[in-house]
Amino acid sequence: MREAIAVAQESLASNDVPVGALVIDPSGKIIATGTNEREAKSDPTAHAEIVAMRKAATNGWRLDNHTLVVTLEPCAMCAGAIAQSRFKRLVFGSFDEKGGAAGSIWDLIRDARALTQIEVVSGVLADDCALVLSDFFASKR
Repeated sequence: MREAIAVAQESLASNDVPVGALVIDPSGKIIATGTNEREAKSDPTAHAEIVAMRKAATNGWRLDNHTLVVTLEPCAMCAGAIAQSRFKRLVFGSFDEKGGAAGSIWDLIRDARALTQIEVVSGVLADDCALVLSDFFASKR
């Protein structure tokens, strides 16, 4: 998670909300990173998770046995993409009380009707992850 926080902090110079995402392969190697690029690319789907997944899926869309680490709880769009990509595990830091879809508002990832069963580890370094976001929004006010 500390690496994901570092990725988020690197994106602070942009106008995008600083969220960091990592895709980790079964051996524990980080194979892709992503940050929000919605503003930079004028793309509403360019969330950090989606950016990282696109980079990781160069050899195929199935990310079985991979782990996605992200500093903020995924939204419904990202939760759907995570499920469709067949991740083994999702690890996230801060809960998103306004749009979270992995336990806060919805729990699309662990819904019993979901396509695959994905392990979810939540709240990892949550305060550190939230601080990056709160600092960003404070600078915008």
